Amino acid sequence: MAVKIRLARFGAKKRPYYRVVVADSRMPRDGRHIEEVGRYNPLTTPKTITLDLEKIDEWVAKGAQPSSAVAHLIDIVRAGDVAPEKKVKKSKKQIAKDAAAAEAAAEAAAAAEAENAE
Repeated sequence: MAVKIRLARFGAKKRPYYRVVVADSRMPRDGRHIEEVGRYNPLTTPKTITLDLEKIDEWVAKGAQPSSAVAHLIDIVRAGDVAPEKKVKKSKKQIAKDAAAAEAAAEAAAAAEAENAE
């Protein structure tokens, strides 16, 4: 029996919440699992990662294979780091709006400085 340590998705539509489970590789993603060994919530800031590393090590010793996502979470928890945040890409409109706001602020500062000089 091939056993995997993987994420099972829970939560509402567009509000994901994951459980880290040990499951037979033939079972569906959200189907029957053998044991729950952790939880992962990507919506909180910073992201919440709770793993029972002792249980995970026991399962890996028995031959369970962690998925790439779970392996990444394990590395983050072992390093003691906070989960990295994705960089938010700004649209061209937002970049232009930010530049205009910065320019207006610079003009206001220059006007205030000129007024104080008099």
